[in-house]
Amino acid sequence: MAVAKILWVDDEIESLQSQKLFLEAKGYEVQTFTNGFDAIDFVKENPVDVVLLDETMPGITGLETLAKIKEVNQSLPVVLITKNETENLMDDAIGSQISDYLIKPVNPNQVLLSLKKIIDNKRLVAEKTTTAYQQQFRNLFMALNSNPDYNEWMDIYKKLVYWELEMAKTDSPEMREVLQSQKSEANTEFFKFVYRNYTSWVSPRSTDGPVMSHTLFRFKVLPHVEKAVPLFFVLIDNLRFDQWKAIQPIFSESFRIQEEDSFYSILPTATQYARNAIFAGMLPVDIEKNFPAEWKNDDEEGGKNMSEDKFFKAQLKRLGKENLKTSYTKVLNNQAGLDLVNNIHNLLNNDLNVIVYNFVDMLSHARTEMEVLKELAGDEMSYRSITASWFEHSPLHQALKKIADKNIKVVLATDHGSVRVKSPYKVVGDKQTTTNLRYKHGRNLNYEAKEVLAFRDPRVAGLPSPTVNSSFIFAKEDGYLCYPNNYNYYVNYYRNTFQHGGVSLEEMIVPVIKMVSK
Repeated sequence: MAVAKILWVDDEIESLQSQKLFLEAKGYEVQTFTNGFDAIDFVKENPVDVVLLDETMPGITGLETLAKIKEVNQSLPVVLITKNETENLMDDAIGSQISDYLIKPVNPNQVLLSLKKIIDNKRLVAEKTTTAYQQQFRNLFMALNSNPDYNEWMDIYKKLVYWELEMAKTDSPEMREVLQSQKSEANTEFFKFVYRNYTSWVSPRSTDGPVMSHTLFRFKVLPHVEKAVPLFFVLIDNLRFDQWKAIQPIFSESFRIQEEDSFYSILPTATQYARNAIFAGMLPVDIEKNFPAEWKNDDEEGGKNMSEDKFFKAQLKRLGKENLKTSYTKVLNNQAGLDLVNNIHNLLNNDLNVIVYNFVDMLSHARTEMEVLKELAGDEMSYRSITASWFEHSPLHQALKKIADKNIKVVLATDHGSVRVKSPYKVVGDKQTTTNLRYKHGRNLNYEAKEVLAFRDPRVAGLPSPTVNSSFIFAKEDGYLCYPNNYNYYVNYYRNTFQHGGVSLEEMIVPVIKMVSK
């Protein structure tokens, strides 16, 4: 590892010789100056890792020196050393982006600790994370192989996301690879679990099963409605659990997070099925039966999510909540987002406000169409980062910030997640077969049975049967379904893109978060 270069600026530097020798004995290279002007010139010409800066010096003060150093190199860490403990000086120093603050007289170990914190922080965090994950690895392995139930699966997935985010902070490709293989092993087991249990969860006679799309409102939203405290139900489409974790710090600035939960998206994990199920409070097979004019199958013309508001009102009525004062806002483009910002205060007069925000979905679909987005969101880490960046600057964030000082509640959820696909599976179908990459339905589907979850009778999975003898198939793990014609072109075109509709932890176990204003 390269030797770290320290610049120490103090008008009484002679009295600090023993400290300089102490740091050099610890392997640091220390350059000293007695005034700010020389230090600024030095930083312009030479690489420096950390500046130790005395606050009170003749000629130019520490804070003035700090400002000039930051002009030369904005990201250079500076530790301010001062005799002065006044609060406004500390405020000035922190406002000027110092990395640490030491009060004279300084002890050599204090300085060493500060340097370690700044220079070695990344390496120490990486080492600690790797060790901690190695200890956890066995527990996760055992949890995977102990026949987990649906609650334990939510827990396993949260732990995997936790380690994925921790690993992202480290520079250890080897450990990331180990985690990736553990994640794919988890998805293999999860597929078998869903294969065994899905039909019993969605059966009308079901007495035990996770909260799913069609029961989300009943169990996770309506219990939080109370008079005089407006509840905002915000549905950001296609938001995975790790993407929620990426935007969580931005929410935490304005809201107190009370409950970080998850629920299971129904199959297909696609907007038209999962989101309609959330608002109708019914499985698709029942929506089709009760709203024949509004339900559209994949192969039918027209928008598939045009009646959410109608479904939502009917659900409230069915649950005896039709007297609630509600609103429904759908944001499909930037203008609608700006309208929401301008109108958000008027929503405070309602008991329950639904805001459906389409962004992440556009990103995952656009990603496959646009080469630029393939570059921007090429893997999970960049996909999270682009989501955080979008949310921070989005009209949705602006709107929520405007009412964060009011007495409100927010329940944030999504309709389904997405998975990065890598394994192509061949499917043969007729002209009526749908084009989705993670699920298909049609009459004469030919596929490899072990590669998919298949329902010969869609109704057992709570799905309408678009035509007689129609069956549904769902891709497992990181698979995507391609037709034999032009096979190689599509395989390469879609490999490593984020898709949804199938069976994976990332698509099915999704966040539902309860927050209140601070």
